[in-house]
Amino acid sequence: MAATLSDVATRAGVSLATASRAFKDPAMLASGTRQRVMAAAAEVGYGAPLYNGSRTLGVVVPDMSNAVLSAQIKSMQEQVWHGRHRMVLADTSEDTVREREILERMSSELDGIVLVSPRLPALDIEAAVGAAPLVIVNAEAGTAPRILMDEAQGLREAVEHLYALGHRKIVYVPGPASSAANTRRKAALVRFCQERDIDLVFAGNQAATVLGGRSAAASVIASGATAVVAYNDLVALGVMSGARDLGRQCPGDLSIVGIDDIEMASVFDPGLTTVRLPIERSGALGMEMLLDLIAGRSLSRTEVRLESQLIVRYSTSTAPSGT
Repeated sequence: MAATLSDVATRAGVSLATASRAFKDPAMLASGTRQRVMAAAAEVGYGAPLYNGSRTLGVVVPDMSNAVLSAQIKSMQEQVWHGRHRMVLADTSEDTVREREILERMSSELDGIVLVSPRLPALDIEAAVGAAPLVIVNAEAGTAPRILMDEAQGLREAVEHLYALGHRKIVYVPGPASSAANTRRKAALVRFCQERDIDLVFAGNQAATVLGGRSAAASVIASGATAVVAYNDLVALGVMSGARDLGRQCPGDLSIVGIDDIEMASVFDPGLTTVRLPIERSGALGMEMLLDLIAGRSLSRTEVRLESQLIVRYSTSTAPSGT
């Protein structure tokens, strides 16, 4: 007699709901619990029948070396493994021509696609994918199901935090101009700074990397702002490093806020104040939605917004006197 999910739950010493979540929504469980459930499944032989129904799924990202995207890829791989599906990963290197070609090929060769932080416009994405099952993470395109990491709440908290510390001029260091997330973050900052009568200025668009942040450091200092909000943590850390080379200290001369809360943010000196986004959750949920779409199961929601929050560390402090 084939093993059931109840057998797995009993063997692992967890509830049936927890055992189900380990397969359907692994990002919601502690890693130790998930590993215990998966070990129990292997011991009782649960899950072997899923091999015959395995799918080949495409995942497209703009830069797999980016820590955020790497975390999302890993969470999707965990989701794929439970069903013994195969995952084909493609890196577009921020190139829209390459992105379009990859989407066209995957849509005709694979069972479905998760597209993460696309750089193509929505109409181009629709044209490239056609009728193939598609889920988008961190952007919107037509009627495709999407997972959006909503930075708004965390950015509002960041602006309130900097305002309370006496900062009245903030510079935003943007990421790639083609990034939908960059457009959302810029618009949110404009709105929140207007509410507090904070002078918001902008540096030029940068690569979403430490080097991009270092390239922006001189412009940041020249702006006369006492605080920085960067497109992501990597850019923020690059600004911090570049400003230090130019004789400015963080946070004494310049308070800096990132976005993402990558692992490096908490161990850098000083620890980076940042807007924490549900990175792993977004990847796992995106893959889960794609599998439901391919299987013909109705989605409870075609748009999911995951909330953010500000994490205060040591890279922000009171504005320098006399500003």
